[in-house]
Amino acid sequence: MVFNNLKALIKGIRACKTVADERALIQQESAAIRASFRDEDTYMRHHNIAKLLYIHMLGSPAHFGQIECLKLVASPRFADKRLGYLGIMLLLDENQEVLTLVTNSLKNDMNHSNMYAVGLALCTFANIASEEMSRDLANEVEKLLGSSNTYIRKKAALCALRVVKKVPELADHFVSKAKNLLTDRNHGVLLSSITLITEMCYLDQTVLNEFRNAVPLLVRNLKSLVTTGYSPEHDVSGITDPFLQVKILRLLRLLGKGDEQASETMNDILAQVATNTDSTKNVGNSILYETVLTVLEIEADSGLRVMAINILGKFLSNRDNNIRYVALNTLNKVVSMDTNAVQRHRNTILDCLRDGDISIRRRALELSYALINEQNVRVLIRELSAFLEVADDDFKLGMTTQICLAAERFAPNKRWQIDTVLRVLKLAGNFVREEVLSAFIRLVAHTPELQGHTASRLYNSLKADISQESLTLAAIWVIGEFSETLVENGLVPEDSTTTPIPVTDVELVDLVLSTLDSPYANYLSRQYVLTAITKMASRPTTSAAQQERINDVLATYTTSPELEIQQRAVEYASLFNLGELREGVLERMPPPELKATVMGVVSENKPVGSTEANLLGDEPTSPVNGNTGSSAEQELAALFGGSSPSPTNGASSPQAPNPRSTIDDILGLFGPGPSASGATSPAASASPAPGPSLFEALSPSGTSSPMSMFGAASPPPQAAPPPPARPQLTSYTAYESNGLRITLTPQTNPNKPGIVLIMARFQALGAAPAESVIFQAAVPKSQQLQMMPMSNQIVEVGKTETQQMRVVAPPGSAVRLRLRIAYSVGGGAVQEQVDFSGFPPGLTGGP
Repeated sequence: MVFNNLKALIKGIRACKTVADERALIQQESAAIRASFRDEDTYMRHHNIAKLLYIHMLGSPAHFGQIECLKLVASPRFADKRLGYLGIMLLLDENQEVLTLVTNSLKNDMNHSNMYAVGLALCTFANIASEEMSRDLANEVEKLLGSSNTYIRKKAALCALRVVKKVPELADHFVSKAKNLLTDRNHGVLLSSITLITEMCYLDQTVLNEFRNAVPLLVRNLKSLVTTGYSPEHDVSGITDPFLQVKILRLLRLLGKGDEQASETMNDILAQVATNTDSTKNVGNSILYETVLTVLEIEADSGLRVMAINILGKFLSNRDNNIRYVALNTLNKVVSMDTNAVQRHRNTILDCLRDGDISIRRRALELSYALINEQNVRVLIRELSAFLEVADDDFKLGMTTQICLAAERFAPNKRWQIDTVLRVLKLAGNFVREEVLSAFIRLVAHTPELQGHTASRLYNSLKADISQESLTLAAIWVIGEFSETLVENGLVPEDSTTTPIPVTDVELVDLVLSTLDSPYANYLSRQYVLTAITKMASRPTTSAAQQERINDVLATYTTSPELEIQQRAVEYASLFNLGELREGVLERMPPPELKATVMGVVSENKPVGSTEANLLGDEPTSPVNGNTGSSAEQELAALFGGSSPSPTNGASSPQAPNPRSTIDDILGLFGPGPSASGATSPAASASPAPGPSLFEALSPSGTSSPMSMFGAASPPPQAAPPPPARPQLTSYTAYESNGLRITLTPQTNPNKPGIVLIMARFQALGAAPAESVIFQAAVPKSQQLQMMPMSNQIVEVGKTETQQMRVVAPPGSAVRLRLRIAYSVGGGAVQEQVDFSGFPPGLTGGP
């Protein structure tokens, strides 16, 4: 059955009882429409396109009607043009080749005498214009921006926005016309022109500077909107034209950033908007939020910033969870600007920790971390510890890290810090990072006056609860080291006025051994227990009966199926026959070197505390090439055996020690080697042989004896051949053109053939930086490639950015890369693809 018009088709489709019937009807009708197109039936073309668009909306193919839409556009009838342009917008996009046939029709209709026909052409252009079409019709759009008809000016401004997004270098064509549009009294023209100007300012700094003198005009427009009474045409919930107000505020934010004069001009109106806007309606809150962002972005005075933060604090009391989330998120970003102003809302922020919405609780936690300082550390840690008791497991790992880090940085005294960490271990010992536990043990070792207090607290905590893993490990370690202190002085009560409670060596050994039979015991805790009881056996306060008991326990574990535990048991059991030597081997472990603890950060990469020091509270990183060095870049350089670039002045004191990185600490466990920063010690510089690479350090032959971590002497190592010398790293230029150079530095390990680590380094060659750099690589199907993110997508002149790659290839095969590089230099976009096979043969090892 063939339907004569759209109405009949809709009725027929609705009358179908099953999906199969509907699909069959649509296929039948589509065949009839195609047949009509072949017959060049001009009379039915309008109806056929209307039916075809409805079929397209139902999800069935309708691409065969594209050319017919072009024929409708060429018709002199307005109804045909309207339907034809609608079909073009629905059936075509900027990637279709047929789009080139539309350009001429659009140009003709943009010069049409009927303003509605011009509007149709502009509307279509704004929806489907490609880069090529934007270049062809940019002049036509520019002419229409000066039209006397407000209807056309508004649509032309939106088309100019499309042109600027597709071809940013054409923004200069519209600057003068856009300035004139700012004085337009029509709401639609003003809204679209401000949107156009905002986009141009985002894209081009020179355009931004040119529009700074328009700040007084924008301020006048905003003031008229704020002071105007009820305007029924553009009023929303009693607020005049909120959409235009928001657009003006966003443009003012761009123009005032970094410009004191422009910021001074807009200070008064921003204060007026913040004061007079009704905050009981969601519309008013949206304007207030944009006002706050503008105040915090421009060079506003301190009073205005405080008022903006107070508005965010007021948002925290709103019942709408979305508004509260937005306020917390914004406060997280601005807390470093004015910490004291945010501190005034501390109680409201802490109340958000008990909110039912998990996202609000998460944001409130992050903000609470950033608010901690020396004055409020006790109050905030107490609140966070109370929340830790009832927090979801997803929060506990981050919370324990942040609480311990805050205690490390802002503790009023060592006892309070130890008590805080102990409470964290009791509340969430299964969610404590290894770095936190090791930092706590270092702290105890360095505070001899509190070792008895700490051992007493851990003894009581372990006796009450052995389910918390980190608490168990800490207690076993401390009791093993300071068991004689507990026996001699007894348990120190929390109330120092009462008499110490005596404790015997039997009770200590019973408590430590009880963890071996616990259902919570694991591989690591058993290692700790064996070491702890061995140390306890060497103490003079341990009786001979308990020493014999400990010896029997060690003998039991000499046949353990777990290799590490068996090795420890055998070594420790053999110590009992060494006499006086045993006392020296098992004496107290010397206090380890104090160093900054590596801990986590919040999701915005802000450290705990409101200061702007680095995460660990130590000295700031030395500047590299005049800028703060990237830790990621230095660590990657260390992994590849490179050295960090020196400061620009080149004057470095030979006596000044270089700060140790995490890579130094890791490599230090496995023997001497070059530091991560590339600086070598005098002893190291005297010997030309390089230290072990990361692969060699992590190999089984490089592991140290587990006894050394508890102060035990390691047995003399077996004679082994020296490690193979690491080859000198060579860089290969993979790309050098259009102001950018990319070099690739491979590194391999003879013990792991087929694995190649590649460091890509990016350098800007010209006077302008390379921006928006995208570096992609591919390898043959026989190989595998992994890539880390680039250190920075903006390559400044004189600086080097890096990106790490890892290739796994069959041993003996050649490493070949296909590289795709996209970036922009001086406003010009560059996209190139190169094939690189310049690595030397035999890089992957093998025969």
